[in-house]
Amino acid sequence: MMNITKHEIDNLNAEIKIAVTPADYETRVSEALKKVQRQASMPGFRPGKVPGGLIKKQYGTQIMVDEINKLLNDSIYKYIEENKIEILGNPLPKDQTAVDFAKQKEFEFIYQVGLAPKFDVSLDSNHTFTFKTVKVDDELIEKYVKDVRRNYGKPQNPEVAGEKDVVFVDINELDETGNIKPGGIFKSTSVSAERIKNESGKAKILGAKKDDKIILSIDELYENALDKSVSLGIDKDAAEHAHCNLQLTVKNIARLEDAELDQELFDKVYGPGKVTTEEEFRNKIKEELGMMFNADSERFLKTEVEKQLVDKLNIQLPDEFLKRWLMAVNEKPVTQEELEKDYPNYAKAMQWRLIENKIIKDNEIKVEAEEATEEAKIFIKGEYARYGQVAQDEDVEKIAKDLLSKEKEAQKIFENLYSKKVLSLIKEKCTLQTKELSYDEFFKNN
Repeated sequence: MMNITKHEIDNLNAEIKIAVTPADYETRVSEALKKVQRQASMPGFRPGKVPGGLIKKQYGTQIMVDEINKLLNDSIYKYIEENKIEILGNPLPKDQTAVDFAKQKEFEFIYQVGLAPKFDVSLDSNHTFTFKTVKVDDELIEKYVKDVRRNYGKPQNPEVAGEKDVVFVDINELDETGNIKPGGIFKSTSVSAERIKNESGKAKILGAKKDDKIILSIDELYENALDKSVSLGIDKDAAEHAHCNLQLTVKNIARLEDAELDQELFDKVYGPGKVTTEEEFRNKIKEELGMMFNADSERFLKTEVEKQLVDKLNIQLPDEFLKRWLMAVNEKPVTQEELEKDYPNYAKAMQWRLIENKIIKDNEIKVEAEEATEEAKIFIKGEYARYGQVAQDEDVEKIAKDLLSKEKEAQKIFENLYSKKVLSLIKEKCTLQTKELSYDEFFKNN
């Protein structure tokens, strides 16, 4: 049996020593050589009939290295699991003098490991958190009523351009004499007085009618070279030096009239007959706003809980080990300077994961497969709703099953559910001070 021992350097760092003898790896190497022999092809020998001695001479050392590495990987994780050693990151081989696999028969390998810290989390009324909510008042409801009316508005073609109208124009560059410049700028596009920063340029667009020809400088219409380049489709360098006059020929004017607060709008938003009066409509919006902001309240509470518990517990981590591990596993090369800059945020995230896992373990929080399925369905329906669609039940079932069959996606769903249950437990056991804020105050510092 392979000889594996652990030496604790301190509470957060340890070394695992693995002694490897021929008895540990010879059988594995022999089987690997036979497999290569069955597949090998060399000049002068039939495929699969190359003598074992030649195979060993050519491939023996490399096969031994590969098999010992596999053996080490299997053995160290099995040892960690069987001995219930809680580690952070992964074991890292300790820098050692070069091993001579061609000459040595016995080996000794040392791995450094970062140990998970020991700590306790007590959830009780002594912990106080602020639960911020949005005051859904008449002013906020009116704002959203206006948004709904605008979103379901009807297009109109007024005779005279107003500030919020879109004016469709042909733009021609003029020469010094005021005539259209041959080969000059030409663009069919749209403009809006509301978006024009220059007051004189805005004034020339307001009141425009179909077929009007408006003369203004390019600098009255566009604030900078980038706007000129993007809107007129000209080279940015050319736009930097463009200060010519333009002629805008009005082709059409478009306006979106707000929808009336009537049954037609109610039916479009909530379905036929679901809402029949303006009062019901406003109450429905109030209810939806409450649900929407509640999700933000939960998110802000979670942020406060994380910060407060991380700061209060101040869990110590094997920082130097974790930095070496991050350097080793990062897919893209990371400089020491970049690592030092990013590490504090990584450490806080690690501390919170440890706290959350401790709460889950101490309180025996479980997430069942049925719960994960329902969570996946909610997510899928939400994605459909984002695009204004309603998902059919059979489609939701199929997509949810497919989603949960993917390891990474399933992991996200389970982790999200665990986080929700942890937050629910904290709300149940700790003291929450509800603080109602206006919409602007609520989002100001969050």
